Amino acid sequence: MRPTVWLIAAAAIAALGACAPRMAPLSLVAAGTPRPAEGYDWFLNEDPDEPRLSYGLAQSDEVPLSLMCAPGSGKVGLALAGDRRSGGAITLESGGETETYPARTEAAEMHDGVQLVASAPTSDPVFQRFRRLGWLALLEGEARWMMAAQPGSETRAARFLDLCA
Repeated sequence: MRPTVWLIAAAAIAALGACAPRMAPLSLVAAGTPRPAEGYDWFLNEDPDEPRLSYGLAQSDEVPLSLMCAPGSGKVGLALAGDRRSGGAITLESGGETETYPARTEAAEMHDGVQLVASAPTSDPVFQRFRRLGWLALLEGEARWMMAAQPGSETRAARFLDLCA
């Protein structure tokens, strides 16, 4: 990667502050395909009452984004960790589809502090693209934080969305 790209990425990380989740800035393996961040992955919990798909580090409370649903509801809940400066909204992108969801601040479940929570239909284009591609990006101003599946985990998004539909 060119030094200029590293400087831009470092500036974006610094601008988000210490409370922002540690997600990898845009890093592509091939045109349009994000590179997974080392150690991070999508983890699926197929709880029959509330399936959950979380992006984070295995066996840790480092979970920047969690998606949950009531089976068959057609809706997904979003929980974004940290004291977000953007407040009031969660913007997601996958494969060129972008959606912004109004969010409210609540006490965090897994760590001290707060989280942004929102709700969205599973039928939204961003989730349908996530279903096919296995990655989401969190957009905050000019920053784009990638949440890409590790090889072999790409189908977890589809499985989760099937449980929610």
